[in-house]
This record gives sequence, C-alpha cells and structure tokens, in this order.
Amino acid sequence: MNEIVKAEGTDEVYTKSPRFIQLIFVDINGVPKGMEIPASRYEEAITDGITFDGSSIPGFQGIEDSDLIFKADPSTYAEIPWEGIARVYGYIYKDEKPYHADPRGVLRKVLERLEKEGFTAYIGPEPEFYLFKKNGSWELHIPDSGGYFDLITLDKARSLRREIALYMPVFGLVPEVLHHEVGKAQHEIDFRFDEALKTADNIVSFKYIVKAIAEMRGLYATFMPKPLYGMPGNGMHLHISLWKGGENAFKGEDELSETALYFLGGILKHAKALAAITNPTVNSYKRLVPGYEAPVYISWGYRNRSALVRVPAFWGDGARIEYRCPDPSANPYFAFAAILMAGLDGIKRKIEPDAYVEENVYKMSESRREELGIDTLPGSLGEALEELRKDKVVKEALGKAYENFISYKELEWERYVEYLESKELPLETKKVTEWELERYFHI
Repeated sequence: MNEIVKAEGTDEVYTKSPRFIQLIFVDINGVPKGMEIPASRYEEAITDGITFDGSSIPGFQGIEDSDLIFKADPSTYAEIPWEGIARVYGYIYKDEKPYHADPRGVLRKVLERLEKEGFTAYIGPEPEFYLFKKNGSWELHIPDSGGYFDLITLDKARSLRREIALYMPVFGLVPEVLHHEVGKAQHEIDFRFDEALKTADNIVSFKYIVKAIAEMRGLYATFMPKPLYGMPGNGMHLHISLWKGGENAFKGEDELSETALYFLGGILKHAKALAAITNPTVNSYKRLVPGYEAPVYISWGYRNRSALVRVPAFWGDGARIEYRCPDPSANPYFAFAAILMAGLDGIKRKIEPDAYVEENVYKMSESRREELGIDTLPGSLGEALEELRKDKVVKEALGKAYENFISYKELEWERYVEYLESKELPLETKKVTEWELERYFHI
C-alpha cells in the first residue's frame, strides 16, 4: 500500500508512488503541452510511445494529417511533490520518424551537428519574472515595491523565492542566486548552467515551478517580456560556452580564445535574424528599447553591460559569453538551436567580431555609433521576421520547423497590426496593449 504524505507548506496530500505521469512537450511558442497516463503505461510511453492528435497544438500538424506519437525520455523523469504525480519530457514522432516541428527534436539535431565538430555546448540562463495580484481585469496590482537587491523593508516576496528554490532540486535544477530585480515586484532566481538540452528542459521546468508556487500563494507569475509600460522588462541573459575534449574551448591565455571570438562574431553577424527566435513576440520589442538596460545595439565588449554580447570577468574554466537580448518568451529549444548554429557559422567562417566597445552605447551619439560600426536590432516582430527570411543559417537551424514557425509568427504579427488599426493606435506604439496581455501574460 502506498504511503500517504502531506505536501510541505500546503494541505495537499498525495501517494508516495505517483499513480499518474504527465507526458510533456512544448508547442511552437515553447509553452508546455501534454497529457497524463496511468503510471502502469510508463514503459509503453518509453518504448512504443503514446499517440495523440497534434492538430490543435499551436504550430503543429493540420487536421487532415495530425497523428503524432510522444516517446518519453526517462532521463527527465521527476515527481511533482505538491500534486502527487510525476512528469517526463520526451520527443515527438510521426510515421516512426522524428517529427520535424518538435522543438526538443530540433535542438537535439543541432547538438548532434555540434558534436560532429567536437563541441559540447553549456548554457546558463538568467530568467526574470514579475509577481502580480490580479483582480479579474488587466489592471495589474503590484504586491511589493522593492528594488534591485532589496532584502527586507520593501521585498515582500523573499519567502516565496526561497520556497521556489527549495523545490527546484526536485526537478533537477540547482539554484545559485535569488534576488529582487530592478522593477517593483520583479525577481530573478539563477540556476546552475548545464548542457544545452538539459538547460532548455530546465527553463521549461523553472517557469512551471514559479507559476505553480505563485498560484498556491495567491499570486500570478509572468515571464512576459514587458508586462508594464514604463517598468523594466523581463530578460533572460544566456551565458554560453563550448567545450572540446574536456576543455573549455572559449578559454584563452588572458582573454577569450580565437574559437570564442569567432563564435561571438557569428552571433553578431546573425543577430538581427536571431531576434525573431530569441525575442519572438510582439511584446518582446516593447522591452528592447533604450533606457532599461535591455540591449538594442549590436556590439560587444568585456564587462560592458550596454553591449549586446558581454564577456564577464572569469577565472579558470569560467570563460564564456553573455548574450543579453533574449527574453523568457523564447522557445528555449529553438533559441538555443539558432544561437549555436549562428556561433558555429562564425567558427567555420572565422568571422571576426566587429563593433567592439567599452563605452556606454546608450550615451553615444548616432555618429559615434556609425563610426564604430554599431548597428541596431529590429524594432518590431515584423522587422525581425523580415531579417529571419533573409538569413540562411538561422533558418537552417530550425530545419523544416522553420516553415511552421514563420507561418505562425507572420499570422501573429498580422493580427497585432489589425488590432492596432481597430484601436487607431500607431504601429510604433510602445504602450503595452490588452491584446498582448491576453496573448502573452501566461507564457
């Protein structure tokens, strides 16, 4: 007989041996989807897979040919302590072959290409989020007025951050730093870097944990890039390094290695097209504006936080680059795949990184930026999609999933433009609209 236990901090009880298992994958937007099966079918889910209809999954199959199969990856198994069930990630198949639009499968394919070049990619994310009280309308209520690194007086969510951190190891995440962010009611919990596929899984898990714990405490958590006009946006800086033969390939004698610089050159070369993947929502471009520490200028430097790519101070094997424009609305599997292929293109073509700067780019004159060769990121999702269409390397990173992605995002942009026209709002508005809140608040 299964032992009955009580979930810590709640009145929920569950059986020690889960009787149900969630089979989880993500849609084209990176939003978790899935189904539950009795635990007795777990072995079947691993070996034969579980069939499902993909026609209603955003960005997947059409209704005329929608039979898909989910196969569980047992290395991702974890038990959800407050629900008394387990969850597992996996891969999607169609006609006994990997399904082309499965984001996790897309990343796996890119990592196999990296492996052929002798590289293993490690990524560490810094996802930010807001906590709100919501009153049934889109008037968002801020539960605390804390600021950056506030500890006691203004930060009322510190116990909730700790609770999230205590649950994270259950899902395989190792919390490292917890703190209040710049915005009122904005927070960040960093967790340890890992191999790229594991980190992408961890981002999906982290967002789930944060939202679940917030809901249990009567709050709403959002990773929306810009939930409030005039307040800092939610970013997700990515710390990236490549390893080869057990050694950090980004480590030079005193500064970055040649490999790292070429990788960085590839990122800068493809930065405009990458934005469509790393910042894939209309709302993303309400965050990417001067004045809020979100980078908009395509440049790089050592320790320079105004640059698109920053090289943090490092010791020993800690050599890495920090890519600062991505936000948490990105599908992490697509984002990692695109970034890594852009960097690999830089290595193969030996692309030297331009636009090196150690000045504050935001305070530069336009003529000074032109002199240094500093370009700007796209100013809207529409512009980013135009750049993506022209970039062969980034398109190839997504493989056949590119067509699913571009079609879905083009329709998203068209509907937003139609909304603005119906409200007689200018296309360049930076105000956060109800259309965005309804579409992105729960991503």
